[in-house]
Amino acid sequence: MAKLPGNSQLLDAAGRPLRSLLAINRLGDPEKNMLYASLLPLRLRELLGVAADGLHNAAGERLTTVIAPSGLALLRIEVRARPDDADTVFFLELADTQYHQMELSFCIICDPAAPRHDVDVDESGRRNWFASRGRNLPEELRAMQDGLFPNQTRRGLRLFAEFFPLLERFTDALGMEMIVAEPLSYDNAIRYERYGFDYLRGKRLMMEIDREFQPGGRYHGRLDGSTPFRVPGMERTVRGRSWAIHDGVLDEPWDEVQIYKMIGVHAGIDTFPGREQEIR
Repeated sequence: MAKLPGNSQLLDAAGRPLRSLLAINRLGDPEKNMLYASLLPLRLRELLGVAADGLHNAAGERLTTVIAPSGLALLRIEVRARPDDADTVFFLELADTQYHQMELSFCIICDPAAPRHDVDVDESGRRNWFASRGRNLPEELRAMQDGLFPNQTRRGLRLFAEFFPLLERFTDALGMEMIVAEPLSYDNAIRYERYGFDYLRGKRLMMEIDREFQPGGRYHGRLDGSTPFRVPGMERTVRGRSWAIHDGVLDEPWDEVQIYKMIGVHAGIDTFPGREQEIR
């Protein structure tokens, strides 16, 4: 049963309740695609000229790919500015959990007109899976200097604030009470805090990071200029801290941070209360 004001249980065309991605994925493609297109922010549709079906532009070219196999409890949506583009503008992965929760696996929203930074490949051009299999230091430095966060290939469109309420209402309409996620970087975790997430695992680490980046702390002392990603003063901003952490400044790897959002509830967590805001 939906909880958010004005929201209601999601139904299929025959009026039967839908309570999971698995259930939606059993539907025929036209109905399935229509339901999943509701997750695309209006401003994204307008920017790319996506038609009412959420799939095509005015010329009839398909810009949106929905991967939602019948029998599997997962969803991937890829939206491109042009059908033959290698990069997506909007990339979303969701999955049902065994506890009837929505897992937000990935959400990447890029500005297709912005310069590309090849931080997603190593210096030999091989995919590095979010720098877990090698880094591209020249491209990372260029990305940082251009105001990007770790793992960002392009500047964002600042559309997450429009996307997330759609996801929360969609999750609520399935009768789920919680969204869970694993932020891939420090800045992702801080960003999710702004949208009301709390921590299943990792809050101790986040509090320790804030404490040890204060003057006299371990991580503060490691901002010694030994690399371009460890420059004094980086502790004052989310972006600066995130690049230093990406560069390995912590005592332990960034791993196993798990967060959750109760539908309709803002947890009020802020593990970096003294941060300086950056104008981007």
